[in-house]
Amino acid sequence: MLTLVTGTTGQVGRRLVPRLLAQARPGEVVRVLVRDAARGERFAELGAEVVVGDLRDEVALGKAVTGADAVLNVAASFRGVPDEEAWAVNRDAAIALGRAALASGVGRFVQVSTGMVYGVGRGRPLVEEDESRPGGQMWGAYNESKVAAERELLALEGMDVRVGRLPFVYGEGDPHLANALMWASNWAPAQRLQMGHHADVAQGLLRLLYAPGVAGRIYNIADDAPVTTVELYQLNGVDVPADLQDNPDPDPWFGIMSTQRIRRDLGYRPLYPSVWSARDAGAL
Repeated sequence: MLTLVTGTTGQVGRRLVPRLLAQARPGEVVRVLVRDAARGERFAELGAEVVVGDLRDEVALGKAVTGADAVLNVAASFRGVPDEEAWAVNRDAAIALGRAALASGVGRFVQVSTGMVYGVGRGRPLVEEDESRPGGQMWGAYNESKVAAERELLALEGMDVRVGRLPFVYGEGDPHLANALMWASNWAPAQRLQMGHHADVAQGLLRLLYAPGVAGRIYNIADDAPVTTVELYQLNGVDVPADLQDNPDPDPWFGIMSTQRIRRDLGYRPLYPSVWSARDAGAL
């Protein structure tokens, strides 16, 4: 089996690839697509094949998917990028990759998406059958482009496509947890954020990659205990702002995802059920 992974220099990809390589069986090959050859050296040292090229380059895509059995598309563009770039990477490049994979005979395609595609809350944990409802906090080109990519990829005929929707990802030195304070000042004290440690995101995606019989399915990947705004300040060792208590929470179920499907279908159990357990284990 030859698996192509994109987005390998991002926060998720750079932690996922070593885990994928570590559990590869004899004869299995991991190939990574990187834009900068120098940034691919660490993966080559671990045993990966490296293809240099841009996800938006048709020639590079063709070279990357040639001979591949599976594709794990982790690439994403968000947080501060122009809307045009978000659409170009998250939708257009993802769809082009899917079509190139299909044309090359790739049998399985895992699209890494986000729980932010759900939009507004439903008054309960979000489940994979819920349609996207634009609106709510942090809605924009990132969410819309990811929704569009999911739909187009799942509609491809002749290839087994699966989708993994990620929460707020943290851990193993990722600055994401500290970055959250940029938004937290506008949140209510008890407002919750759905979390997932890198180890559990990798676990979920690898289960999704290898599981038989789940073509066309979408899976939420997250831990068991969303964290509150106050806890985010505590975890970062920062005093809670005195005026935080004045902030309203217009959507208490915003972004809170159910993991019942992935637990039942794929046997997923988070290694770090909460960010506090990760902290106690020294895994932040």
